[in-house]
Parts: sequence; C-alpha cells; structure tokens
Amino acid sequence: MTKFSLKDHLFNHDKVCYLADLFVVADASFDRDRFVEQVMAKLTELELKQRIAHIAEVLNDYLSPDFKTAAKQITAALPPPLDETLTDDDFGDFIFAPLGEYVVRNGVSKKHLRVSLRTLKEITQRFSMEDAIRAFIRAYPEETLTELEKWSTDRNYHVRRLVSEGTRPSLPWSGKVPLEISTAVPLLDTLHADATRYVTRSVANHMNDISKKDPELVLETLGRWKDQQRQTAKELTWMAKHSLRTLVKQGHSPTLRFLGYRPSPQIEVHPIELSRPQWRPGETMEFSFTIEASRKEPLIVDYVIDFVKSHGGTAGKVFKIGVTTLDRGKSKTFAKRHKLHANATTFTLYPGTHRISVQVNGKVYQTVEFELVAFE
Repeated sequence: MTKFSLKDHLFNHDKVCYLADLFVVADASFDRDRFVEQVMAKLTELELKQRIAHIAEVLNDYLSPDFKTAAKQITAALPPPLDETLTDDDFGDFIFAPLGEYVVRNGVSKKHLRVSLRTLKEITQRFSMEDAIRAFIRAYPEETLTELEKWSTDRNYHVRRLVSEGTRPSLPWSGKVPLEISTAVPLLDTLHADATRYVTRSVANHMNDISKKDPELVLETLGRWKDQQRQTAKELTWMAKHSLRTLVKQGHSPTLRFLGYRPSPQIEVHPIELSRPQWRPGETMEFSFTIEASRKEPLIVDYVIDFVKSHGGTAGKVFKIGVTTLDRGKSKTFAKRHKLHANATTFTLYPGTHRISVQVNGKVYQTVEFELVAFE
C-alpha cells in the first residue's frame, strides 16, 4: 500500500503552475516558466512547512523589491474569494500559504503594518492566514488586536474566523502568541454569536485551548454567553460540549455538572468483551460492554486505549462513543470497532501489551489488555 503524502498532495508541480498562472494573469511580465522551474528544483526534497518557506523565498526574485508594490501584485493575482454562501469546512487552497509567508518575511515592520494586515485580510478569503497573522500579534500585539477587533464583525466569515483562530493559545503547526490566556475573550464575546459554524467551531476550539490552563474562565464565559442569549440554544449547547471536551475526558467535576452529568453516576459497567486478545496493525479490533444504571443517568461514554510508545512506556488516547441517558434499572450494550491504522501519517503503532478501558463521565470503570504484534 502506498503511503499517502500530504506534502505532495498540497504542494506539487500542478499547484505551483496554478499559482504562477495567477500571477501571469495579473501581470504578463511574470516569468512563469522560470518561476516554476526554480521552485520545483528543490521542492520535492522538502517537508511541508519547508515547501511553504521555499516558495515564499523564490517569490522574492519575481515580485517587486518594494513591499507595497509587491503586496499589490499579490492582491491582484488572487482568485475570487471562497464561496461566501457556504458555512463550514471551506479552508481554501494551501498553495496560497506561501503568500502569507512572503508577507511575514517582508512586511513585519511598523512601516508596512497597515499594508501587511490589509493583504493578509485579502489572502485569508482564499486560504486561512491563521499562521501568518500570529507573527504580527507577536511583533505588534496592540495594533494587530485593534485591527482584529474590527475584523470580528467583517461581512466575510473567513475574516471573522481568522480573529479566533489566529489568537488561539495552541494552534497546530504554529508558534504560540505572547498573549495572556484571557486577552482574546472579548473578541470571542463577539464571535460566539456568529451564525456560521466555521466561526463557532473555531471559537469552541479556542475555548478548549483556554480550558487546559484556566477551566474556571471557560465555564464562567460559557455561563455568561448562555445568560446573554445572543446565540441559539442549540448552537451554544454544541459549542459548550466542544469547548469542554478536554475537561470532560479528564473527568473535571465542575465541567460535568455544567453540562448536566454527574461525576459519579450510579452505574455498573460489565467487563469488556474483546473478540480476541491479539491483533496486528491494519486490523479492526472489535469489543463490547454493557452499562446498567441504578437511577436515571445522563452519560458520556468513551473508551481509552493506552498505546505502547517508542520508548516502551504507554500513553492513553481517548475516543468518543457517544452520549446516552439510561433510566433506572435499564442497561445498554455498546459494540465498537476500532481500526488499528498501520500507515497513519501522525501516529505510529508499536508492538506490545496495550490496554483498552471504558470511561463514563470522565471516570474509568473497566480495563482489559490486548497484544499488538508486529508484522511477520
């Protein structure tokens, strides 16, 4: 089986040609063939983020040495904005990430700040500039946050989402921002009432980041949003669950109570039934268990697998099963299939003794061991 390559999928010859063609349409003097040749000479030997930096570096040879002029060249080359009638999962094309990197490399200065932010605002309507904007937050936090406050009510939902995503404490693939954990909450106060799920998901992810450092702030903020009634009850309920997912996995009692779950439900979890005790990478493990309630109980049901790591120790990973409510004296059997991915791009399986546990309302009830054996 050929392993999927994300970097080759996102950055390849066709994508580079597409970017070059956009610049040619905007400016016929843009040397398309030479640009493509120069990018491709090194691209395939680089990792994903290195490819972004490489393309941005090559662009230096083809755009004006005057940054304000180069910013206009970038803006003129952009395709139409992403479809504004959509409401979710429209991240854009990664080939525009180097444009943000170019702005960071050349425009992080007091002199160019307004032009840089205006350019990122245009690019983010084609591909999220959540990584690039963080360089400006680090260098000019007050001025950038003032601009982001304006963007929080922009008509384009990609611009609004950038306000939340760009200020997140822990953004994947990006460096941290030197902001107090509560600094962006006033921005989230505006964005939480957004009508677009793409925005509210970012707000919830931002809140989940905050919860890892300050659970009380998250619970207080969610409670305040509930009282304000600026967001629909259904959407705010979804946001609360998504915001608090890490605390739920940790069995954080105030969080469970906030969501309407008892930290210590009156239940019996019967032993886990594993279809067999030994598995190989690539196979799908099957197991089941039964929960019986002594009183009416709303339940969050998860399972945890303690995976063997390269150093020989183990690390647990929580997987969702779902939520349910059991009436007094009632029981429910859960059957689950878990694919032991052999070629995951972000996770490696190692042979050895693993454990699988049933977790209900953040508390572990039953555990069983299984062996993961190496390929022969």
